[in-house]
Amino acid sequence: MSHHDVVVIGTGLAGLTAALRLAEGGARVLVLAKGVGATHLSAGTIDVLGYMPERVEHPGEALGRLAAERPEHPYALLGADAVAASVDWFKARVARGSLAPYGYQGGLEENLLLPTALGVPRPSAVVPETMAGGDLRRDAPVFVVGFRGYKDFHPALLAETLRRNGTAARSAELDLVPEGRADVNSLGYARAFDDPAFRAEVTAQLVGRLRADERVAFPAVLGIADPHGAWAELEQRLARPVFEVPTLPPSVPGMRVFAILREALRRAGGRVILNSVVTGAEREGGRVGAVRVRVGLREERRGCDWVVLATGGFASGGLELDSRWTARETALGLPVAGVPAPGDERFSPGYFDDHPIARAGVAVDAELRPAGYENVLVAGATLAGAEPWREKSGDGISLATGYRAAELVLGAVREPAAAGS
Repeated sequence: MSHHDVVVIGTGLAGLTAALRLAEGGARVLVLAKGVGATHLSAGTIDVLGYMPERVEHPGEALGRLAAERPEHPYALLGADAVAASVDWFKARVARGSLAPYGYQGGLEENLLLPTALGVPRPSAVVPETMAGGDLRRDAPVFVVGFRGYKDFHPALLAETLRRNGTAARSAELDLVPEGRADVNSLGYARAFDDPAFRAEVTAQLVGRLRADERVAFPAVLGIADPHGAWAELEQRLARPVFEVPTLPPSVPGMRVFAILREALRRAGGRVILNSVVTGAEREGGRVGAVRVRVGLREERRGCDWVVLATGGFASGGLELDSRWTARETALGLPVAGVPAPGDERFSPGYFDDHPIARAGVAVDAELRPAGYENVLVAGATLAGAEPWREKSGDGISLATGYRAAELVLGAVREPAAAGS
């Protein structure tokens, strides 16, 4: 049986953040996950706190009010300073990562208002440099560019919604298909934008159509290997701000985050094993000494001193509801708090309503440990107490709790070492 200092379960933003910070601190880290996690589905922004329930303009200030009103919320366990530290850490890792000089902008001081693919303003605190030019607080008209071969982005719809919300906007569809394929997804176009020849063809078709004061919106496909280079060249050739708009999955900006963090983890000595399903733990008293893992048809045991659980919530399969509406945490069997009692209302009629089951998850103490466990910490969407969809807080919670979990483990490891020296 192999043994590691820490086993991290999950490869979403929370899991990769925890694993990388642990590896940077000298821990021997093994990451186990069924697949690549939710990064490939998310917009690639760090939405710290967008609504409470009204739209939040200054997330750093709002975090303090949220903690006072909802002490069970994950942010209340962390505090604003810990969230800010995780944001600074993340921006620094991206800036010096495998896609440098691609970077992120923003912080907790204010939310940008970025358009979704439907044109609806979305508050976000920390965003890729390739999206920042779309801030709708700026009074500048928008020219939306789409591609006839790309069916997951509709420029006319985006432009119409922007106009309804007070932003002057026009749109056009270019008849450019990478490699002449009949059907290309976002990754196919992103690879095309890595090619200078494709970028030159795009700019050649746009230059004569643009008005002097317009900024240009593209679907979020401006390169996967060199997004900074693709975006910067388009801005230079078009002589105006250019920005990406998040689209339906697969998310290219999310793939960039995954690639950056995973490569940094590899360089720091951490190991990732995908297609691994954690089915339980071997526990003695309050400590887990090993996790059981199913790899294909084979079951293995992985010894560890610490476990960081970051498998996500109901949407990711980290939490499940069975046919009797009983909730369970799927990897370690941890108790799930916040589930309405039998016969009580679980869901509300409206999609964006306050759903009673929305805050369900694993309850933890101030050190992110579930009751009865000394060496298990929980991070990300598995945690109880938040409503990420309504709050627009999911990425911020994942980043901050993943970072904090790593810091807590590293601190606990250092204390015995210091005592023995």
